[in-house]
Amino acid sequence: MAGQSVAGGLKFAVLGPVRAWRDGAELDLGTPLQRSILGMLLLREGRAVTPTEMIDAVWGEEAPPRALGALRTYVSRLRTVLEPDRPARSRPELLTSIGRGYALRLPEDSLDLTRFERAILAAESARKSGRLKAAAEGLRSALSLFEGEPLAGAVGPYAEHQRDRLIERRLSVLETLMDVDLELGNHAAIVSELIALTADHPLRERLRAQLMLAYYRCGRQGDALNVFTETREALIEELGVEPGPELAALHQRILAADPTLAAGEVLDDDEPAPEEEPALELPRPAQLPAAVNDFTGRKEIAGRLRSLLSAQTSAEGMPVAAICGIGGVGKTALAVHVAHTAGDLFPDGQLYADLRGYTDEATAPESALGGFLRALGIPPDVIPEGLPERSALYRSILSERRILVLLDNARDAEQVMPLLPGSPGCAAIVTSRVKLADLPSARLIDLDVMEPDEALSLFASVAGPERVAAEHGAAMDVVAACGFLPLAVRIVAARLAARPTWTVASLVPRLADEQRRLDELRVGNLAVEATFALGYGQLESTQARAFRLLSLPNGPDISSGAAAAVLSMSTLEAEAVLESLVDASLLEAPGPGRYRFHDLLKLFARRTLEKSERPQARTMALRRLLGFYLASAQSAHRLAYEGSTISDNLVVVGSGRAFTSADEAVAWLIAEGDSLFAAINQAAAASRTAEQLLPAADLLVAMEPLLESGTHTREFDQGTRAVLATALRIGDTGGQLRARYVLGRVLFAGNRLTEAESQFRSVHELCEQRGEKIVRGEVLNALAVVVGRQRRHTEALALFESASRFYRESGIPAGEALVLSYSARDHLGLGRPEDAIAAAEKGLAIFTEIGSGAGTARARYHLGIVLSRVGRLTEAVHHHAECLAFFRASKQRVWEQRVCSRLAETFIAAERYPDAVRHAEQALVVSREIGHPYGEALSLTVLGKALRGLGSFTRSADCLRQAYDIFSRLGAPEAGDLKALLDRVEAV
Repeated sequence: MAGQSVAGGLKFAVLGPVRAWRDGAELDLGTPLQRSILGMLLLREGRAVTPTEMIDAVWGEEAPPRALGALRTYVSRLRTVLEPDRPARSRPELLTSIGRGYALRLPEDSLDLTRFERAILAAESARKSGRLKAAAEGLRSALSLFEGEPLAGAVGPYAEHQRDRLIERRLSVLETLMDVDLELGNHAAIVSELIALTADHPLRERLRAQLMLAYYRCGRQGDALNVFTETREALIEELGVEPGPELAALHQRILAADPTLAAGEVLDDDEPAPEEEPALELPRPAQLPAAVNDFTGRKEIAGRLRSLLSAQTSAEGMPVAAICGIGGVGKTALAVHVAHTAGDLFPDGQLYADLRGYTDEATAPESALGGFLRALGIPPDVIPEGLPERSALYRSILSERRILVLLDNARDAEQVMPLLPGSPGCAAIVTSRVKLADLPSARLIDLDVMEPDEALSLFASVAGPERVAAEHGAAMDVVAACGFLPLAVRIVAARLAARPTWTVASLVPRLADEQRRLDELRVGNLAVEATFALGYGQLESTQARAFRLLSLPNGPDISSGAAAAVLSMSTLEAEAVLESLVDASLLEAPGPGRYRFHDLLKLFARRTLEKSERPQARTMALRRLLGFYLASAQSAHRLAYEGSTISDNLVVVGSGRAFTSADEAVAWLIAEGDSLFAAINQAAAASRTAEQLLPAADLLVAMEPLLESGTHTREFDQGTRAVLATALRIGDTGGQLRARYVLGRVLFAGNRLTEAESQFRSVHELCEQRGEKIVRGEVLNALAVVVGRQRRHTEALALFESASRFYRESGIPAGEALVLSYSARDHLGLGRPEDAIAAAEKGLAIFTEIGSGAGTARARYHLGIVLSRVGRLTEAVHHHAECLAFFRASKQRVWEQRVCSRLAETFIAAERYPDAVRHAEQALVVSREIGHPYGEALSLTVLGKALRGLGSFTRSADCLRQAYDIFSRLGAPEAGDLKALLDRVEAV
């Protein structure tokens, strides 16, 4: 069995169905989606895969709303299958979490694809050394690892793409095997195999050419010519093209009975070759710089580079690896290290040139060629003058040689092109800060900073392993402050090594101060700032200004639209500049339309900003950004809360992003959440007047729909308190009003009812004092809800009446409908079910009439509660199912959790306990994912009741005890109800 070709331990197969074995016994990998996730992790060969990449790979554009939760479930199941005894084992995890992503650390030689590629490399080496029989045997052995269609059973876009790639790889190896068999003189033996292959792949000209040659060597010239005729007809009919030049040339040679087509004499692998006349020996250049003795990490990417360099076949062309990345990321160190380790692949030597692409004196290509030609033994007086002539001579000399060329610090593809060999036996490594996307046939490798463990190893190798091991935590803080940039890590480690009395911990406060961090990152002739300055110095004025200004926002990244606001450009103009900075490795693009700095580059950009831009220009850039965010959030609020007039009262200057639906609007708020709160906190810290603070306070209010997602509760709490503190300091009552309103919403979401009530009452007083209407109706409604939650139902209804009167007088039907919907539960609390139903139904009717999707969903939620309490269970389920679909589609997870809990309550009343358990568990999952303790307690309560209905008394009691603990900690009135229930349960 292919997947078990190496006995013992864990083995995996992708060259057929996705399968796994442990000690020879096949494992049950579960569903096709689960197999697809495993297949992707296997093919990434230990590299981390983010959840977003995995969701796109498995589901593509049809990802379900809860794809992330499903993905985590599948990964958890895979861990259980692959590592059932994980807690008891001491060796590292196989399926490990890296940041938010996952990686599969494969045991050596455990994957059939790895063994396949290794066998191919060995066969290629045997072929190049003249051992053709060994090469043929190795290729056939490698091909035997395929067990049908690769990745069979795996689904999704990634599996489809990789399946096609592996099928193509297999065909390419088959063609190579046919070439070797023809070289061995096995033409008669492979005719039937070639007939079958060409029938399956009629448009592959290489297979057709091999069949023609095999026929001809068997004395079947007519059959060979017929193959050409059939191929030509097929190509014209299917593709509308003539056969390629190689196939056409072979046709002409067969017509002419070219004697060179005859099979040559083949020696046994161990038979010595006949002696040849000694050839003129040219010098063997060895120009590589010295290898870095303490080179650390980069194992996976170094292996990929070596594999690329070893792919020296005429069909694939000459390998060219183009390594790009920011200054100091270790491009040269990696290239030199790989070049040294690949010396056995290039017996004729190595050439090296520093092209100095990031200086004002970049090396001219003709100058580099002159040095190469001299190193290759060409006398100086014979070397031609012009660039074309030198390049042609250079390629001619290398045409029969196997030489590795390392071109360091390239400026652009134009500088590199004349320096590339033309022979497939050679290879080239190019390093550049620029992404050489226009370098033909180059494999682009975007070198990122080190993984944390790699950076720590580098730090230890320079500073001393004993010192680092003794202060492991501090050492990790140091390399993190260095942004895991190899140059920065090496500099700090060298400084520590030169100061025996320093501790690792003493470096932490030095690097914590962002104002002086770059100053700390210099030793001798090495300095991170100087390295960054080389790249910055190559920018045009527009690029340089964008580089500086984009460092202003404190957010983790920035969208192209927001960047356009900062730069005062159109989005298209901004995207062009941003992409040029990405190409120059001065910005990163973590996703389409999003950009970010490396931490140290951002510090460098801010330092250049302070030197080059006036304070007023910086202030205006941040105001434009805040204006863009506020205008966009206003559009989002208007769509998410149809009928609300809050958005109309916001003071918006400038334009923002437009949205086509509430779902799109809320999705934007979620995606931009971290950047929005960063802008709010930055503005709060810098504001000195009410006018300066107002956009940040208004943005908080405009972001209200984000509260319903449950994704940024902590950020809301911090942001509102920051704005409130500034408003109090500068005496801005308008800012206080807005911040207190949002803070009240945050506190209410955490069931901190007393604090929430205090904030809402302060907001109501400020509204009265200022005559401001922006949230007057909303705060009365919110006060009523808080008071009702505390079971002060009469007081709640009085507040609801005040809110309703305000909305009627202001002509806001959506507000009146909202009040009616919320008040229904207080009517129930006073034992007035008819009034409750009437209020809830009237609220729903108004929302339906004005066409408010969000309002209709909330009204259905409250009507469902009322109907459930009065025993109209089927109707209650209907309304809750309808609003659940809306909340899930719009990613309002707080509401999703609430509805699931209410559905569970209704199913308990209907004695449909399995359905109740299912919805209660869904509510519990959501509440824990969004960090909602009150929602978690509600979910545990209904889950405990549902489990009791199923007869699972022990688990039921456990859930109820957990719920009681949470309610008690929150000071919720539900704790008293639950205590009585628990006493009854535990008494049984």
